Amino acid sequence: MNQMTRLEPAPSPMPDDDACWAAFLARDRAMDGRFVGCVATTGIYCKPSCAARHPKRENMTFLPDPVAARAAGYRACLRCHPDEIGRDRLAVAAAIAFIEATEEPLRLEALADHVGYAPHHFHRLFRRETGLTPAAYARGLRAERLKDALGQAGSVTAAIYEAGYNAPSRAYADAEKHLGMSLSAWKDGGRGVTIRWRTIDSSLGPVLVAATGKGLCRISFGEGEADLRVRFPHADFRPADTALDAMAQRVAALVENPAAGADLPVDVQGTAFQQAIWAALRAIPPGETRSYGDIAAAIGRPQAVRAAGTACGGNNLAVLIPCHRVLRSDGSAGGYAWGLDRKQALLAREKRK
Repeated sequence: MNQMTRLEPAPSPMPDDDACWAAFLARDRAMDGRFVGCVATTGIYCKPSCAARHPKRENMTFLPDPVAARAAGYRACLRCHPDEIGRDRLAVAAAIAFIEATEEPLRLEALADHVGYAPHHFHRLFRRETGLTPAAYARGLRAERLKDALGQAGSVTAAIYEAGYNAPSRAYADAEKHLGMSLSAWKDGGRGVTIRWRTIDSSLGPVLVAATGKGLCRISFGEGEADLRVRFPHADFRPADTALDAMAQRVAALVENPAAGADLPVDVQGTAFQQAIWAALRAIPPGETRSYGDIAAAIGRPQAVRAAGTACGGNNLAVLIPCHRVLRSDGSAGGYAWGLDRKQALLAREKRK
């Protein structure tokens, strides 16, 4: 619990009144902690995701935080507990720091005790804020350490223990899940892994669609086989089969109508942090946008705005994981790996639906 006193959330600018009202109407959990809504007729203040019935717009005033609301004479809502959002996010941030600093697997009870919460309550809180359970976050982190160790250690066995695994069996299971291939295949540039690929035309240019036997591993604009070979120089590349052709057609349809969404199997590599960011991206409703700060806050890491931007840039599945829905805090487009013109076109298509 001593780490809790050293962690402070990074301040985020308060949205304008129209954006605040829209967040309340949507009960947008990602905006919790950015401001509170004060209701003149009841004298209470709430967080944006409050499940209570919405008051009339003319009865609401928006203030930056609970301190300002109490100073104005309002009291906290007993349904949504707006004062707790800061404490909850500090607890998740402290837990993440504890996990990252500890090589040995942590029991839920020890982690919850470290941040001062009951285990079952903290388990729900951590998953709500990050999209992952504490155990899943820790496994993803170990898998990322394993990936780094495989590139440096002299053998697979040495890499396993260097990454903090107590036994090879868990390492091999994590490798299949998080790296998309066996340990030896990852260490040797994808040797032994079959990747099928093809390009397909779209109104935004050629789209590369590639998949392992588990699912899509790359969707990108303007790339081809040479780009895949740079990523996996020793993989076995083969032309598309019937299954990949079908997936490619659905990807092409998604480019034309990104608001439609698509339930397609995926096989992407990423750290626990990246996985949480990508899950938050897929949770953004079509036609809506979020800032990089919103995405960082949504996974319980409000300080990690720049890292959230980097994770968006590391997205391997264009359109399917909709990183085009993320803008800068000032509303400008920001970056996009496949060109701002495509980003703006995708956003415009979603708004028309």
